[in-house]
Amino acid sequence: MLEGLRFPLLVAPMAGGPSTPELVAAVVEAGGSGFLAAGYLKAEDLAARIARTRELTAGSFGVNLFVPGSESTVDISGYVSRIVAEGRRYGAEPGEARWDDDEYPAKLDLVVAQRIPLVSFTFGLPSPEDVGRLHEAGSKVVVTVTGPGEAVRAAEVGADALCVQGFEAGAHRGLFADDPSDPAGGPVYGLLAALRLVSSEVDLPLIATGGLVHGADVAAVLVAGAAAAQLGTAFLRADEAGTQPAHRRALAEAGRPTAFTRAFSGRPARGIVNRFLTEHSAHAPAAYPQVHHLTRPVRAAAGKAGDSDGLNLWAGQTYPVASAGPAAEIFARLHGEAVAALKQAQRWLG
Repeated sequence: MLEGLRFPLLVAPMAGGPSTPELVAAVVEAGGSGFLAAGYLKAEDLAARIARTRELTAGSFGVNLFVPGSESTVDISGYVSRIVAEGRRYGAEPGEARWDDDEYPAKLDLVVAQRIPLVSFTFGLPSPEDVGRLHEAGSKVVVTVTGPGEAVRAAEVGADALCVQGFEAGAHRGLFADDPSDPAGGPVYGLLAALRLVSSEVDLPLIATGGLVHGADVAAVLVAGAAAAQLGTAFLRADEAGTQPAHRRALAEAGRPTAFTRAFSGRPARGIVNRFLTEHSAHAPAAYPQVHHLTRPVRAAAGKAGDSDGLNLWAGQTYPVASAGPAAEIFARLHGEAVAALKQAQRWLG
């Protein structure tokens, strides 16, 4: 499934802007692979990004899809009022707090027709029928899981591999179900613990993700049994990433911790603590994607104004260690660090 890689490192799908064809192609050309993020895109826009990536590289890459959940029935009128007031800071009107399926059926049809080699899923399980369609098209199916229970269910629908996400990861947790009573949405496992628990329950290749920003981190998860490592935060400041300038500045300043919040989207996600997160997290309902659509125009206005206090500053716990530069240079640094870490470990292991 990951044959031909010079180094088993994948650039994570980062919806909302950071993932670009240029970023994915640069990592592929450097000897790794990665995923385009289909989340929040229209199907025709995803098709254009696939085409652009294929113009930039003849190598293999994947696409990540968000699995739509059921529509929340929680009353979000109080939160709408808060975001109306928030929007006044930037002269922006909130969006419509609506549920949608993120054009999932159309995007699934697209990746089947395009015969994308790797198709990953976040926020839930594809149906066995969808998995069958992808297999018939020659695609391998990867399901994002956060613990052993989800891993067993993913194996049962025919997943070829699992992306195991530790709580250290930036952006949204890949939980199948969001528990509204839990700020983190459900049980949390560190990445190494999650790898061990998942591997004890299923016999599938595992892709490790969450808080990996140094080559030694990659070496650690490979030694722990992962077939590959998936890194997002490590590439947020890559030249080719579509990360907003205000977000880049907050990453570079590295002066604040991260925390889970539903304030921006309605699902638990890890971001750098800022004013928006601090003021609204305690009031945010577990209503995705309604909250995402509600806050999106306000976040866009904050970004245009260059105000990082009004943005979702997604980042993993270890973001202060991540560097900037061309993606190929970041990839080469990670590779070199991983090799050095393994050599160091061999001295102790004899």
